[in-house]
Amino acid sequence: MNTTIDTIVILVFSAFVLGIGMLFARTGRNLKSFFAGGEAVPWFIGGLSLFMSFFSAGTFVAWGSIAYKHGWVAITIQWTMCIGALVTGLYLAPRWKATGALTAAEYIRKRLGLTVQKVYIFIFTLVSVFIKGSVLYPVAKLVSSSLNLPLIPCTIGLGIFMIAYTAVGGLWAVMVTDILQFVVLSAAVFILLPLSLDRVGGFDGFTNAVPDDFFNLLNGEYTFGFVAAFVIYHICYIGGNWTFVQRYTSVDSPKSARKVAFLFAGLYLVSPVIWMLPPMIYKAINPALTGLDTENAYLMICKLVLPPGLLGLMLTGMYFSTSASANTALNVVSAVFTNDIYKGLINPQASDKQLIRVARGSSWFFGFGMIVIALLVPKAGGIVEVVLSISSISGGPLLAPPLWALFSKRLTGKVTLGITSIALTVNLFFKAISPWLLDFKLSRGTETIIGVGLPLLLLLAYELWARSREKVANEYLDYRAAAQQKRDETAEAASEEEAIEIKKQNRFGLQVIAVSLVFTGVMLLGLSFLTTQGAVITAVISAVVLVSSLIPWSASRRVQIPSGLQQTEKIVKSNHG
Repeated sequence: MNTTIDTIVILVFSAFVLGIGMLFARTGRNLKSFFAGGEAVPWFIGGLSLFMSFFSAGTFVAWGSIAYKHGWVAITIQWTMCIGALVTGLYLAPRWKATGALTAAEYIRKRLGLTVQKVYIFIFTLVSVFIKGSVLYPVAKLVSSSLNLPLIPCTIGLGIFMIAYTAVGGLWAVMVTDILQFVVLSAAVFILLPLSLDRVGGFDGFTNAVPDDFFNLLNGEYTFGFVAAFVIYHICYIGGNWTFVQRYTSVDSPKSARKVAFLFAGLYLVSPVIWMLPPMIYKAINPALTGLDTENAYLMICKLVLPPGLLGLMLTGMYFSTSASANTALNVVSAVFTNDIYKGLINPQASDKQLIRVARGSSWFFGFGMIVIALLVPKAGGIVEVVLSISSISGGPLLAPPLWALFSKRLTGKVTLGITSIALTVNLFFKAISPWLLDFKLSRGTETIIGVGLPLLLLLAYELWARSREKVANEYLDYRAAAQQKRDETAEAASEEEAIEIKKQNRFGLQVIAVSLVFTGVMLLGLSFLTTQGAVITAVISAVVLVSSLIPWSASRRVQIPSGLQQTEKIVKSNHG
């Protein structure tokens, strides 16, 4: 296979994305702008970024493997994300925005206490590094096998590149890349799908060649119990994962936070059908894959039907969707470390310059940890086993108690630690010790039900007990008193320089998104002339992308710097330029 065009596409696009990160190097002046976009990010940008933060090459490798083996159930599982997002939009996202906290860890400290925050920071950081490190592995595997590159150097190189623009540009650099990868990946899949159907002989050829149960909503080990537990898990995960909470707190109001979650829900209602059909179609073409080879089903259908150039585009989309997911986690882990550990515990008097330096340094530190984890994934049984196991063990115990605290005035810090400890211990016992000591292993469905259900049952039991005793947590009373005092005090007016920087940053971010879409549209148009098949649909998608660039550009025109600050803007430019 001639990989020259594919390699050129990947290199050109990679250089463009790194340039985006560099463009944002001077826009983040303080923690609020670096980690939360000045709390003025447009909701539709936040929603698309949230969607892509949930995406990665693991989506194609892990869910693609399930789609190849079991068919439609892979789509059913992903629809649980839509349900989780709807519940989040209705009840959870507005609550997070209303807390006024920059990070979920900051809210946990205010509501449940410093000890709980320290324990949760440790667990969250560990889990985030493991999960996001694990999703770096499949994309490195995809790129290395497609372009005939060694796996380990490819993993390290892609990982370092992934970290670079996050450490430099902060939240806006991550979000711009999220939007860009959403467009690239959508374009690639919309080109891949008709070419795949054409190869298998149309929709009838596809349906006639797959097993009879291939379109069942439930299949194999993915039972009704598993799916029901996954619905509850995704309510906790989408509503409480610290990575996603940042998307709800970085917009301007609870109403906008709700829209972020609803947009995510709408996208996950439609996208799984489009994303999962190609590996399902490959089952009809080559039903012989077994074991870990099923993780390559998506790559194999891409290599089979995509001509040079478009294969490079698909690989680019897969890689940068992974980097978007991992970079979001990096940004949040760095935010928690900088805001809640360094500033909160080590150096409360740190200047903005010191905090930004710590933020960027911690991004590199945790990023290298992710690279190490990625190199170890093959020894842990593959990406499906790693992601689902970590989720079932840590998801419920880590995410459910803080979400419960958003609504409960009875939950205490001590009880939170107790419930988290019990649930984690039980989950780890059944996952790691029981198979070895008792020769007993839970099914995937039971493992997920216990992982999510146990902490919720414990929380409910305590809530009912505390209500019967009419108990109210001291931490809740302190939290309410502090919130009331903050409302009663006159809000400290932001400095003119900070107000200018936030508006400039957000307007600049929208403009960069528009330019990025133009770049992508032009690149697709060029590929339509070079490709041997799929030229017409590539050109049509190119036109759609070019037209869509007008949306963020128009939005940027509506971001106006207050006229009273124009003189200060000139001073800022002279000071920083």
